[in-house]
Amino acid sequence: MAKNTHIYLHEFIDIIGHNRANYFEHMTAGWRTAAKERSQKTFGIWGTFGSTRRWPEVVNLWEYRDWDHIAETFDHETSKPNMQDPTLFEWWKKAQEFRRSGTDRILLPTDYSPNIDETIRRGIIGYRVFYHEMVKVTPGQARTYLDMVGEEWVPVAKQMGMEMVGAYRTAMRNDSEVFLIWAIKDWKTWANIEKEYEGSARVTQWRARTQGLALDWENFLMCSAPLSPTQTGKQP
Repeated sequence: MAKNTHIYLHEFIDIIGHNRANYFEHMTAGWRTAAKERSQKTFGIWGTFGSTRRWPEVVNLWEYRDWDHIAETFDHETSKPNMQDPTLFEWWKKAQEFRRSGTDRILLPTDYSPNIDETIRRGIIGYRVFYHEMVKVTPGQARTYLDMVGEEWVPVAKQMGMEMVGAYRTAMRNDSEVFLIWAIKDWKTWANIEKEYEGSARVTQWRARTQGLALDWENFLMCSAPLSPTQTGKQP
């Protein structure tokens, strides 16, 4: 697998009422024109599973070629005094019917983190469950933790039924936050993974290896939107 040099934009979107399905459609089929104009790719659109996190909520992950590409996009978006892309005025206006607000992060991938094309080539399509981990690490040590994940944990996680989809550190902060996204084939496999997390020897060993480095973590589950590339294997 080639080194991943892309830049990613991660979004937590707060959905209004029962509008998650409407937002899924608006964010995929309704976004096609803007995606082509910006030359950005959709990596994944997921709904968070409410039993494991706040609800209703959507997670969007966008893929850009590099820093210059995302800067060009931001330049275009802020070129007007109202900081709004005129092409997307009607799109944003409609989106307000479905969402309240959101929280975004720019993410930097590890060398072993696959881009969306590689994810599709590997056949990680149509998986029922996606495991999203947010890990707080000792400030300045996100790279160290991610190196350990790649060398020591990814092979173990694969044996447990977890396929690596994304391994990132958050930009524009003190290198203290890591996001990991895994694909899990079905709910039975997820249940077996949770049993492992409750105290299997290999999980206990991993926790011991990262003690003092991983300060806290929160895991939650997601499911792909109908037109997400992680569901269909193609751009929406």
